[in-house]
Amino acid sequence: MWVRSTMAYRASFLMTTAGNFAASVLDFVAIMIMFSHIDRLGGFTLPEIALLYGATSTSLGLADLALGNMDRVGRRVRDGTFDILLVRPAPVVAQVAADRFALRRLGRVGQGLLVLGWGVARADVAWTPAKALFTAVTVIAGAGIFAAVFIAGAAFQFWAADASEVQNSFTYGGSTMLQYPPAVFARELVRGATFVVPLAFVNWIPVLRLLGRDDPLGLPGWVDFCGPGVALAMLTVAGLLWRVGLRNYRSTGS
Repeated sequence: MWVRSTMAYRASFLMTTAGNFAASVLDFVAIMIMFSHIDRLGGFTLPEIALLYGATSTSLGLADLALGNMDRVGRRVRDGTFDILLVRPAPVVAQVAADRFALRRLGRVGQGLLVLGWGVARADVAWTPAKALFTAVTVIAGAGIFAAVFIAGAAFQFWAADASEVQNSFTYGGSTMLQYPPAVFARELVRGATFVVPLAFVNWIPVLRLLGRDDPLGLPGWVDFCGPGVALAMLTVAGLLWRVGLRNYRSTGS
């Protein structure tokens, strides 16, 4: 329904999608301006930064397209409209995800893919079919990781109804952090992004593998391939949290 509504005004859709694309482009333009004064950042060249940026931006864009409206759960809990979702013969999480579905978010996905493609073409990597497949799986697994954070953040809002910004700090804030090499951050933050909220598996760990760089935490080599497993584990945990939150929901004011 929301897609049909959007496509009823195609010129408006194209303009909002282009605006979304342009707003995302400005993030990478800022990085390019930075590299007009430096050659490397945290040991990474601009094309290598583009791999980091493109991977995380595309992954977040895909998750945001599918589940970006999960932060509306707290608002629905407060105003009582969440109850409407419970009486419909459809999964509640699917209804929340589809609520006001914004097709214009394809602009972020397109921008991320463009930067990732440029990084793939310019980075000093001996590309093989196996590495190309590894990169594609990394992006999909990264989308799964961000999707899990969206769902877990929505579940948290059953208890803290005005906590959407907590969720955003891990999704959009985490994506911004992952655009830069791990070497520019404190080791404690890198550990937290690896073992507490494992966002490092979105791009840091797999991109270091592609570039042949050493892991700053000294993790064994097999960890580089754990992205899909981490995504599956996080989605499982997020799903359980969602079920617990849903079962403990007692309508507005509960």
